[in-house]
Amino acid sequence: MRFILQVMKVEQHRAMRRPFTARVEVVEVESERQVTSVTGDLSVFGCFVETPAPFPHGAKIRIRINHRGTTFVALGFVSNVRPTGMGIRFGAIEPAHQQVLENWLAQLRISPKSS
Repeated sequence: MRFILQVMKVEQHRAMRRPFTARVEVVEVESERQVTSVTGDLSVFGCFVETPAPFPHGAKIRIRINHRGTTFVALGFVSNVRPTGMGIRFGAIEPAHQQVLENWLAQLRISPKSS
């Protein structure tokens, strides 16, 4: 069991997180409570949402990120909670939204600053 946890931890951090500022709406699936804020970073696996009122660790969420006229939507969960916000781990992503995510990440590799 310990080996599996260590492997999972390594895999979670394998993707490079890039600074990424975009408008975001996160809805907790169970309560339907919504947070509107901005992202702090983005990777292929998830993002960080800056908010003084994060959802609890493990909460199932729906996320909508709007950036420069393009929208990304996914299901996921809160993977970590900090005083400044919450880490979101993406789960189910439809192919069209996966392409949006990949396009944004490709742009970030070319031009690291994004606002």
